[in-house]
Amino acid sequence: MIPELLARVSAVGPYFEVAAGGRSDAAGFRPLSALYGDRRVLEGYVAEVGRRLGSDQRRVAASTLHIGTAARLWSVALGAAVLTGQVPDLAPDRLLWRTPAAGPIELWLPRPAACPPPGTAADAPSSAALVDALHDTVMVRNLEPFARALRRHFTLSPLTLRGNAASALVGAARVLGERVPGAGGDPVALAGALLGREPMVGEGVLDRDPLAYRRGSCCLYYRAPGGGMCGECVLHRRPGGAPVRGVRG
Repeated sequence: MIPELLARVSAVGPYFEVAAGGRSDAAGFRPLSALYGDRRVLEGYVAEVGRRLGSDQRRVAASTLHIGTAARLWSVALGAAVLTGQVPDLAPDRLLWRTPAAGPIELWLPRPAACPPPGTAADAPSSAALVDALHDTVMVRNLEPFARALRRHFTLSPLTLRGNAASALVGAARVLGERVPGAGGDPVALAGALLGREPMVGEGVLDRDPLAYRRGSCCLYYRAPGGGMCGECVLHRRPGGAPVRGVRG
């Protein structure tokens, strides 16, 4: 995958940005695998997120870091699939990251490459091949090991982590639909197919027209100072007072 293709993706917005190829300001970048495999690195970044939130609740900061990282990964991968018909290889030892002074995590692919869809026959439909590649490069290689690390060190619920992954995916599809309509691939169709895969299957309910998602869990952001509930949170209540779970609305 050539840098020019990823430049098209980066132009969509800050969550879609990924540097590709050589750069002069490489200080501070490290493999994304360090975030999942080195407890000190993970705890340091969670502490920084907590500082920015003004919260001393580690689980809130850890969940916020998780959903933000999931949003970055889904945005880059889904954006590339929609705009270029290819999925970048986001293997965590290939993809580099660093903590920005503000805003979402910075991502850099020094040697960008397309990710071949695993286990897909040569004559498989292109949409199925893209879904395979997206699921592998984002969920299998990144979000699942990230979730294991967060569960181990911060006791986050697997429901929260699955909901974060699903919510971030739908958010990326929504931005693509709004900012680059008719760009090529269908982001909502791809997102819907991914939501039918483990571990996100059954976590929430997706409505496609208009695009809406009701998750079956909460990201915990409402516990941060000044935080609130997103429109898809399970804690929103019906007029009668009961929490909304797995319903269309």
